[in-house]
Amino acid sequence: MTAHPPGLLAEAFETQRDRLRAVAYRVLGSHADAEDVVQEAWMRLARQDAASIDNLAGWLTTVVGRISLDLLRSRTAHPVTAYEQESAEFVVTPVDGPAPDEQALLADSVGLALLVVLDSLTPGERLAFVLHDMFAVPFQEVGQILGRSADAAKMLASRARRKVRAGDRPAGPGPEHRQVVQAFRAAAVGGDFEALLRVLDPDVKLTVDTADGVVVTLGATRVAAGARMFSGEAARHRPVLLNGIPGHMSWRPDGTPLSVIAFTVVEDRITRIHIVVDPAKLASIQLPAPA
Repeated sequence: MTAHPPGLLAEAFETQRDRLRAVAYRVLGSHADAEDVVQEAWMRLARQDAASIDNLAGWLTTVVGRISLDLLRSRTAHPVTAYEQESAEFVVTPVDGPAPDEQALLADSVGLALLVVLDSLTPGERLAFVLHDMFAVPFQEVGQILGRSADAAKMLASRARRKVRAGDRPAGPGPEHRQVVQAFRAAAVGGDFEALLRVLDPDVKLTVDTADGVVVTLGATRVAAGARMFSGEAARHRPVLLNGIPGHMSWRPDGTPLSVIAFTVVEDRITRIHIVVDPAKLASIQLPAPA
């Protein structure tokens, strides 16, 4: 690669940033981690003799792949706690039909279903599958990142492909799911404790992301007793899908977001409720406009 002044090297990197971010996100399943990986790749490039790089795109893909692989292996060695897993990033789309500029968000929410399946793969399988099947990286290069032969990388990708095809992807919510959520909201607004218990699974789990941390409540009785938190939002909310499951968003009179809530429904009962009220986290979510 021809040597570039720092400014031109930065420009060359920027042309690759979106692709690198997409690679890291598909491997790691986290936008925040993907951003960190891309930033680390830039720092490594800045320290590298650019004249020694024949193929910038390939070099950066290798670096991003290796950093992502290290992160995956670290997760395997030190699994995150349940509440950290509950704090997955939301992709929010309105249920009254996406506007043209929201189609990409809807596609992302479908992609999150695949990420759930990818979580069942080993780090090597996941990297091989993502790089080769999603980004057409040759097995020779994948093998170099993994420290294995091209044939071994091909076998990992093949094994991953079989697992992905056999995986149970979350089905989209049907009308009955939305009816359960509507029944829950009506019972919460009306203060009908018994009606709340009828739509809540006995072992329902409520997770609330607040500015002070994550609060978890277990059991239908305790969740129903605290359901007044839902009633005050009735006048300013709209139904949405959050990562493809039923929910709603609400906002303050000045139009700033107040909360997003996702409901997981299994066999006509709500098994999980995830609420985000943390202003910092709400600001990081791309939300549709108030209804």
